[in-house]
Amino acid sequence: MVKELPSDTTPAIIYPESDGQPMADNTKQFRWIVTIKENLELLFAEDPNVFVAGDLLWYPVEGDNKTRQAPDTMVVFGRPKGDRGSYKQWEENNIAPQVVFEILSPGNRLKAMAHKLKFYERYGVEEYYVYEPDDVELIGWVRSGNELELIDEMNGWISPRLGVRFQITNGNLEIFAPSGERFLNFVELGQLREQEKQRADEAERQLEEERLKYQALQELLRERGINLEEL
Repeated sequence: MVKELPSDTTPAIIYPESDGQPMADNTKQFRWIVTIKENLELLFAEDPNVFVAGDLLWYPVEGDNKTRQAPDTMVVFGRPKGDRGSYKQWEENNIAPQVVFEILSPGNRLKAMAHKLKFYERYGVEEYYVYEPDDVELIGWVRSGNELELIDEMNGWISPRLGVRFQITNGNLEIFAPSGERFLNFVELGQLREQEKQRADEAERQLEEERLKYQALQELLRERGINLEEL
C-alpha cells in the first residue's frame, strides 16, 4: 500500500521591498540623500565590486523579515553593482554594508536614531554618518572591535573606507573626493558639464580661426610665388 507523504506546508518567508516610509520628508533632505548617493556612485563607477544604494531595505538575518533597515545611503565593498529589490545579506556572501549615511529631517526622533545606531553596530557597519542639514551638524561613528565609537572631530575627518573628506565651511557641509574634487549636486554637475562644453566649443572655434588664417597666408604667399612649405 502506497502512503502519500505529507507535503511541506510551511509558508515561504516574504521579504518586502518597501517599508511604507517616505524616502525624505522635505526637499533639503532629499537633495542631500541624492547628492551623497550619486557622488559615491560616481566615485566608485570604475570598480565593479562596490555596490552603492539609496533607501534600499537591508535584511541582515535569513528567516527574519522584521529585522531590517533602509539606510538613506549605503556602500558595500566586495559586492557587484546591479539592481536589487532589497539587500538580503545571506545572498551577498554575508557581507554587511560597511558605510551608512542617514540624513535627518524635523520628523526624525532621537529614539529612532539611537535604534539605528544599535542596529548598525550589531550588524557590522564600520562607519556610520548622520547629517542634520538644518543645523549643519554632522556626527560620525567608526567601528572599534564590536562597537561603533563616536568620532571626536568630524570637521576635516577622512573616511577610512571611502577616502572622502568632510569639511564644514562658512556654515555649509562640503564633501571632497580623494582627488580633492567637491561633491556636487545634480544642478551643479549640469552647470559644470555646460561650462566644459562651452570651453570645448571655444577651443574648437579658435582652432578653426587659426586654420583659416593659415590657409589665407598660404594663398597670399602662393600669389606672390612663395611656397610656405619650402621656407
